[in-house]
Amino acid sequence: MKLDAVIRWFMPKEERFHLLFDRDTANLVAAAKLFGALVSSTQLESRRIKLIELKGLEHEGDLITQKVLEALNSTFITPMDREDISALAADLDDILDYLESTGQLLVLFQLEEAPEALRQFAAILEDLALEVERGISLIWNLGNEKQINESLRRISDHENRADELYQTVLADLFNRPSAGGGPTDPVAILKWKEVYDGLENACDACKDVANTLHDIVVKGV
Repeated sequence: MKLDAVIRWFMPKEERFHLLFDRDTANLVAAAKLFGALVSSTQLESRRIKLIELKGLEHEGDLITQKVLEALNSTFITPMDREDISALAADLDDILDYLESTGQLLVLFQLEEAPEALRQFAAILEDLALEVERGISLIWNLGNEKQINESLRRISDHENRADELYQTVLADLFNRPSAGGGPTDPVAILKWKEVYDGLENACDACKDVANTLHDIVVKGV
């Protein structure tokens, strides 16, 4: 047996998963910050370069998710229910996928603009990523129940902000297409709707993380 396998075998099971999720959430925060930089750029070539970097972070997230699943398959006793660990890993993977796919849409559709709503969405997603990181870091000790619930409330607040922004964006796109210099071409409007749909989905995936964390707390108290 290789030395690293021996170390993993004797590593406390909670610590093993804790370290993997620390890596996963740090990777998510980095991706959210990079996505913010991508949408703030108004040059397509700059967005292409940042998209390549974002794809790298998304790939790293896939590798971590795979390691979490491998750890589940090789661990007899887990620090929390297996379905909750699997759900957390899947939710984090979903957030990254939506960030990367939305960045890809901006490049694919050759959208160089950086409207205020787009930048606001990116800022909300960065807030959500940071709060997701905080909440997951606390879940390994349910003595942190109060702090965890505070983190869950903040995730809910950020997600509600995203919902309100999404509704405003849709109204501006379809009811007042020329407001604030917005798109007037029907094809452009549909392109931007697809972009904002992806951002809304990313925020919903953050809410899914909060729901899973809430379930873990309820089971543990």
